[in-house]
Amino acid sequence: METRDSPATPLPYSYTPLPAADAASGEVSGTGAPRGRRGRPVLSAAVVLFGALLLAVAVLRLAGAPPMEAMEARDPLVQEAASRGPEAGVSEKTSGAGAGGGRLGAAGGGDNAFPWSNAMLQWQRTGFHFQPEKNWMNDPNGPVYYKGWYHLFYQYNPDGAVWGNKIAWGHAVSRDLIHWRHLPLAMVPDQWYDVNGVWTGSATTLPDGRIAMLYTGSTNESVQVQCLAVPSDPSDPLLTNWTKYDGNPVLYPPPAIGPKDFRDPTTAWFDPADKTWRIVIGSKDEHHAGVAVTYRTKDLINFELLPGHLHRVEGTGMWECIDFYPVGTRGRGAGNGIDMSAAMSKNGVVGDVVHVMKASMDDDRHDYYALGRYDAAANAWTPLDAENDVGIGLRYDWGKFYASKTFYDPAKRRRVLWGWVGETDSERADVAKGWASLQSLPRTVLFDTKTGSNLLQWPVEEVETLRKNSTDLSGITIDYGSVFPLNLHRATQLDILAEFEVDKHAVMALNEADVGYNCSTSGGAAHRGALGPFGLLVLADRHRREQTAVYFYVAKGLDGGLTTHFCQDESRSSSANDIVKRVVGSAVPVLDGENLAVRVLVDHSIVESFAQGGRSTATSRVYPTEAIYANAGVYLFNNATAARVTAKKLVVHEMDSSYNQDYMAEL
Repeated sequence: METRDSPATPLPYSYTPLPAADAASGEVSGTGAPRGRRGRPVLSAAVVLFGALLLAVAVLRLAGAPPMEAMEARDPLVQEAASRGPEAGVSEKTSGAGAGGGRLGAAGGGDNAFPWSNAMLQWQRTGFHFQPEKNWMNDPNGPVYYKGWYHLFYQYNPDGAVWGNKIAWGHAVSRDLIHWRHLPLAMVPDQWYDVNGVWTGSATTLPDGRIAMLYTGSTNESVQVQCLAVPSDPSDPLLTNWTKYDGNPVLYPPPAIGPKDFRDPTTAWFDPADKTWRIVIGSKDEHHAGVAVTYRTKDLINFELLPGHLHRVEGTGMWECIDFYPVGTRGRGAGNGIDMSAAMSKNGVVGDVVHVMKASMDDDRHDYYALGRYDAAANAWTPLDAENDVGIGLRYDWGKFYASKTFYDPAKRRRVLWGWVGETDSERADVAKGWASLQSLPRTVLFDTKTGSNLLQWPVEEVETLRKNSTDLSGITIDYGSVFPLNLHRATQLDILAEFEVDKHAVMALNEADVGYNCSTSGGAAHRGALGPFGLLVLADRHRREQTAVYFYVAKGLDGGLTTHFCQDESRSSSANDIVKRVVGSAVPVLDGENLAVRVLVDHSIVESFAQGGRSTATSRVYPTEAIYANAGVYLFNNATAARVTAKKLVVHEMDSSYNQDYMAEL
């Protein structure tokens, strides 16, 4: 049990930031007070070193050695450690792939580095996805609705376009989740308990309307602790300034958890049975099982660790960025979001709900979720389907999507999901363009009442306000082995809605079974089967040397049943060879009478796709070199060998940009 003596003063608290030099060095005392300043000794040492360097250069010149400016120039990023995360106890914050499954880091592929032009790099910046004006961004943090404004905080490196150990909280506000106004940094690493990073956290709205933020701090010894912060001025709807509790940290790693395996607290919910607030934190045990532990508190300062685990899954490793929330299974609740506290009563969970447990898997950097039953009295969550438990079954997204976070939006009674969409190019390219990473489009999350086995994700309705110049191309039939170009004005910012129907006679006449298909390992859109693949080629040049395929593949089993796969093929998305290109996707449930439906949102270097109303989603980062600006196009394709396909519905909306704005104090 982890507790602290209660302070005499109620929230909020104030704190004194560390001097910049001490904050950067991490040399602080256990109380957070800075140690003695060392400016003059450091300055003297710098002068001595500089003089020694000049002397060494002179000696080298006299000895006939090549001068320093003639030596091989080395990118300073290349000399950094290959890993920018695990040594500090966090996930690798890079593209995550390279030769032999390593990483594409600063070297950018070495001799194979693609010569990106400024025009290519400028094109990659999105028009209607959230991203900061410059530099590195990762996890979404503490999304919340407050006094008429949506707030998004996020992990941010103010010093460059790569992840660093001085991560701060970026901050932006919006009236509609689409048009954003950037605000000053909300919190920076300036105390001993977060000097190595103000890491991921969550917002909790208290009964009186105040906001409390719990977040993970990385201490001067790189120990992960939980900290509390509150708005400095609760009357400020923009929440511009934040105050850290002067008794931080409020939670230390418990004995059974490693000092670098204790991070990312959830939003707190109120349990009226014992009149306490509860939070969940993810970790792993000594057997490499992923675990979720629960704490309860009455004041968000003094915490008690509840016995056992809320949940545990063998072999899944570290669980980051836990999320835990209810979804309605029938009636009015099935069409709206549900606040976690509203689903609790003195007798436990109320209403027709199941609880979603989601964890971001540090081992493979994907977001997995499962549906289950929550027993608050027993501190236990049990999956509805053990074969689809957390970390081994369902994913939020089969592409590039990680460290996600939901929040309950009281203004529209919905649950909204954000996800970090990182880069899959080289760090050298990121440094050249000056920024890295996006946030996904905000998505609503509902229980799929038709299947009863999965969630539905869909872009928030506000996205549709950006639509313009719509083109209806419904009714096109594509013969097998065919490609059909779509006549569009532009093709780099699109919202495409399509429904496909496979020739029923061809399906009935097919006698050959097609088993074992897998999106990732079966050859992508180039692999031909009797009933697929078919769908859309987006960001394709006129010769289709570059293209990103979004498609269905229907396979007939030995018993005559059909299995539908929804896939996204990045393998031909770019001519550049120093980027990650994969084929992602999974089987998707298709019920009797349903057409094969997909929504594809194209926004320059990101493609987000939603199949069957959001039962399956796939997000790709793509970096074309030719299919950019006016050279980008869209095609229908049918690479099946035995069946025609009709696009019963095909509506293409061009999308306006959201034109995010800088901070203005007079707002």
